[in-house]
Amino acid sequence: MKFWLALPFLVLVLALSWCAGFAWFCADALHPLSEPVHCDGIVALTGGRDRIEASLTLLDKGIGRKLLISGVGPHATLAQLAEHAPITLTSELASRITLGRRAVSTIGNGSETAEWAARNGIHSLLVVTAGYHIRRAMLELHRAAPGVVLHPFPVRSPALRRSPDRATFRLLFHEYMKWIGSHLGLSRGINLTPPA
Repeated sequence: MKFWLALPFLVLVLALSWCAGFAWFCADALHPLSEPVHCDGIVALTGGRDRIEASLTLLDKGIGRKLLISGVGPHATLAQLAEHAPITLTSELASRITLGRRAVSTIGNGSETAEWAARNGIHSLLVVTAGYHIRRAMLELHRAAPGVVLHPFPVRSPALRRSPDRATFRLLFHEYMKWIGSHLGLSRGINLTPPA
């Protein structure tokens, strides 16, 4: 009987906790770029052009010695990906870039990144993705490569540069729920395409 009396209070606490968490998540997603930490490598998770441009600029500045662009489409070329980057794609720079084509999800990004880091002796990694995606990406990458030190480098996507609207709220809501799902272990799997 006491449980049923306490149930409305528990529901209220959970609802308030969810709302507070969502407010924090939104503020965190809009947080301005921090200064990048020098690492052995850089990984950019595809899903927005700004992420690739940012990662190429960071590689050009020497923030990392190698770059993995994870989740690249099967027919995309490096020249196409670098087309709008504010750098010159030299052959030396290109030789330090790997296009990861097997990841089809954030979990797959983690698996692909872990394999690449192990092959290249990467012990610290700068993670470049959208601000709304960075928390879940860090969680999945840490799960896949627990021995690699990860540093976030969130990029503010075009969707979050405009005035907030229903589409912005929907995007943040879905990403918040996915992030909670990741914490609850609901995102298990490999999510890699078979090797060619």
